[in-house]
Amino acid sequence: MGTPTSIERWQRVDRLERSVCLRINRLSRHGPSRQFFATVSRLGDGPIWYLLMFVLAVSGEQTAGIAAQMAVTGIAGTLLYRVLKSRLVRERPCVSHPGIVMGCAPLDRYSFPSGHTLHAVGFTTLAVAQVPELAVVLVPFALLVAASRVVLGLHYPTDVAAGALIGLLLATASLALGAA
Repeated sequence: MGTPTSIERWQRVDRLERSVCLRINRLSRHGPSRQFFATVSRLGDGPIWYLLMFVLAVSGEQTAGIAAQMAVTGIAGTLLYRVLKSRLVRERPCVSHPGIVMGCAPLDRYSFPSGHTLHAVGFTTLAVAQVPELAVVLVPFALLVAASRVVLGLHYPTDVAAGALIGLLLATASLALGAA
């Protein structure tokens, strides 16, 4: 037995990820748990972020700037994840693996990267940079949005991790450009 090829390594990662998805997805088989994560996921579609941007926009000159920054970063994130999804075409776990149950309807076909997580991390990073007191609410909510995507069978953990990394990078770049 020699060293594993890159294909064999990816197959191992895929098996591990499928196993993790199956275990986490069990939460969606219980009505109250599925409803909770579906609600969190739907709020993460945009309503919470739009409300946050509105509140920041009308709260004063200092926070109005961060609301505008969130809007521009959100548009950039949407464009980026749509391009990535259309090029990488990774099927969702609930489509690829019969044992994984879809907990709610997806917004689009493909799973990589998680747009919900991208925006949750990006918006949380931007808002907390300006108003640190928001961290106590936004950080747990962003974590729940990320978890909901796997619980509901809509994303693999690597989709969520990639979305989080992209969201963090976009927010960091936006903060750096805003400071310049």
